[in-house]
Amino acid sequence: MRAEPTPGGAHLVVIGAGIIGAATALAALDRGLRVTILDPGPPGGEQAASYGNGCWLSVMSVIPPAVPGLWKQVPAFLRDPLGPLAIRWSYLPRALPWLWAYLRSGWTEARVLATARALHNLLADAPALHRALAERAGVGELIRRDGLMYVYPSRAEFEREAMGFRIRRAVGLRWKEIGPEEMRQLQPELDPRYGFGALFEEAGHCTDPGAYVAALVDRAVAEGATLRRAKATGFRLEGGRLKAVRTGEGEILADRAVIAAGAHSKPLSAAAGSRVPLETERGYHAVILGAQTGPRIPIMPSDGKMGITATRAGLRASGQVEIAGLAAAPNWKRAEILRDHLLRAFPKLPRDLPPEKLAFWMGHRPSMPDGLPCLGHAAATPDIVLAFGHGHVGLVAGPRSGEAAAALAAGGEPGIDLRPYDPRRFG
Repeated sequence: MRAEPTPGGAHLVVIGAGIIGAATALAALDRGLRVTILDPGPPGGEQAASYGNGCWLSVMSVIPPAVPGLWKQVPAFLRDPLGPLAIRWSYLPRALPWLWAYLRSGWTEARVLATARALHNLLADAPALHRALAERAGVGELIRRDGLMYVYPSRAEFEREAMGFRIRRAVGLRWKEIGPEEMRQLQPELDPRYGFGALFEEAGHCTDPGAYVAALVDRAVAEGATLRRAKATGFRLEGGRLKAVRTGEGEILADRAVIAAGAHSKPLSAAAGSRVPLETERGYHAVILGAQTGPRIPIMPSDGKMGITATRAGLRASGQVEIAGLAAAPNWKRAEILRDHLLRAFPKLPRDLPPEKLAFWMGHRPSMPDGLPCLGHAAATPDIVLAFGHGHVGLVAGPRSGEAAAALAAGGEPGIDLRPYDPRRFG
């Protein structure tokens, strides 16, 4: 039940209209706050990570990108600009501190397990939480709860990832093992070289993340929020309390603020007294528009490490990690690699695709080096809340993160233990 905002009630400015900001705004309205959503771009637009992500509501995505032994592959990452994880030489000096912390965070299995437990608290029951939000916004059909599959050429290939699945089991996740015969039944159009799968039946996906986020923001506005198209540049603080959010078009008077600006949150966080090691993991997607073939259940092939999902627009492959900063131009060859993976995974797709049948995209995952987001009060004032840095799990973690951020802004209980995500963990 949503509380009615009072005329003198606290005014919250949510900086960012992505999935975290949209979920925060709705949760804040439920707590009786007056809400302004601030973003220079259109909600759900192509400029946002929420538009171009992998569509997955992947409750099983509790394994951080950095795992034991990853450091051995760093020379290969530097040599191969088109590998699944690449580091641009020109950006390496700036990225080195973040990369070192990134590698150290996954140095041992015990560290990975601790991260997995913390991520599980944000991701559990995500498809149901997203369905509730989508239905509130009138777009319930965009959330599907059909499960998600990792697929492998053989059981032996699956067993090479034993540590990850061992950790998933330790945090309470379960999956169904799929052999060759059942694979053909579940995924009849998938290349027959994939003969083994791990099906997470409790997972789901969104068929149009951009439209979903736009609908959530529209719902927030319909329920009383204000949407302002401007860029936040800082804050006016007096006596340790927030008085206004500064923008390129002047100040917005505010009692509370939530920084949910994704990969663009770092300078705002610093302005609020919290210097955090936020980096962008640039990701790509390729869509075969109007594709008539694809997976019945979204898949991630082990030899491609990209999510393949049937969306409203077509067949989308999402993945790749490129460390190159916010300003570097896209390397569209990386999107072409994703397209080629689609063609190999589904042999019935046409090989002579004209340009108008393809859509490529590049965006910025906001990533912390330890694989966990920042969710907590800013150092300079309890009136500003940090809610960013979700890396590869921004979409799936949206509802719980938004609820937690709104609770902190309203002075309430977040419902989960936020200590693992405390921005102060970086000193």
